[in-house]
Amino acid sequence: MSEQDACAVDREHPFGGRLTVSQVTRLVKSLIEDSFPVLTVEGELSNYVHHSSGHRYFTLKDESSQLRCVMFKWQAERLDFRPEEGMKLLAVGNLTVYEVAGQYQLNVLRLQPLGRGELLARLEELKKRLAAEGLFARKRTLPPYPSYVGVATSPTGAAVRDIISILTRRAPHVRILIRPTLVQGEGAAADIVRAIDEFNRHTDADVLIVGRGGGSIEDLWCFNEEIVARAIAGSRIPVISAVGHETDVTLADFAADLRAPTPSAAAELVVRDASEVRQEIEGYRLRLKQGIFSRIEDFALRVESVRKAFSPERFLQNLMLRSQRVDELAMRLRNGCLLAVSARETELERLKSRLLAMNPSSVLNRGYAIVYREADGRIVVDRAMVDTGDGIRVRLARGGIRATVTDSTSP
Repeated sequence: MSEQDACAVDREHPFGGRLTVSQVTRLVKSLIEDSFPVLTVEGELSNYVHHSSGHRYFTLKDESSQLRCVMFKWQAERLDFRPEEGMKLLAVGNLTVYEVAGQYQLNVLRLQPLGRGELLARLEELKKRLAAEGLFARKRTLPPYPSYVGVATSPTGAAVRDIISILTRRAPHVRILIRPTLVQGEGAAADIVRAIDEFNRHTDADVLIVGRGGGSIEDLWCFNEEIVARAIAGSRIPVISAVGHETDVTLADFAADLRAPTPSAAAELVVRDASEVRQEIEGYRLRLKQGIFSRIEDFALRVESVRKAFSPERFLQNLMLRSQRVDELAMRLRNGCLLAVSARETELERLKSRLLAMNPSSVLNRGYAIVYREADGRIVVDRAMVDTGDGIRVRLARGGIRATVTDSTSP
């Protein structure tokens, strides 16, 4: 009610005269909604109702009082946990009045478990410390065709039924060993560690699925325990973490060799569909067959080529070609030799002519003579080489003469 309306009521009823129930309710509603800011209220959850409309109705209570609450669908869709009776909660919202019932209530905008902030802070600190140790770094490769799959989960939840159903459908030959395991509440973390240890010590499982279905952060908290993360990281068997829904992330997911968004997805990841494998094998078989036939055809063509190459007709043809080639080479050799001999004969004649021109006999035939000293046989080329009375020999073109020098003249 506006201030003007309130003043009008006061003027009409200066001593708080007669009012209708609706008028009183509207006055209370106006006073409450205008007087209180957004509140943060702590209390214990009771009378929780998830209505078919999507709205949530519940009560927050403590030792001495109760507060009615409503959380409308568009706000409740952001809840990341499942409220349960007796849970300690923090509710953020505004006080309002539900006029039909004349009740004040808290219109809840945000709702979270009490202490969740501190819980998440501790989780983040633990995550950083384990990451710094390298606990999340080692990732082993999962076997492509496992024959033995171990599963550590609750034996009664939907998760184990989904895993068994999918594994059986996709790979009927695979052995499945279920180790019933606590996955929520006190002692769950220790039991998960025991289950992983038992699989490692007493089985020859090829791969291990550890997980459970969805739930609140409190429900999944055992998978955030340090001992669970260390057990998963230290397992000799490759581990697939399959905890909660796709949006749920735990330390087990970081420590595992592979994270699956859901248990069903883990079963699909761990084995290949047998029908797909058969199709793939059939494809390989066809490719191998085609490859073999192709090689056989190739060898057949090569054998045929060799056969043709060594047939009598081909052999005779090759022999004739080689014989013709020999004749051709012989003719080229003969012609080459004749050319070489002719060139040498021409050169010999040229040298012979030069030699004849330089032969002293030719000079003697033209009337010249050669004079030798009798004493030492030296050719006389200068008058100073002989004295009067020295003996000389004169060589003519035909024969020779002995004489004595009686006189000599200068040139």
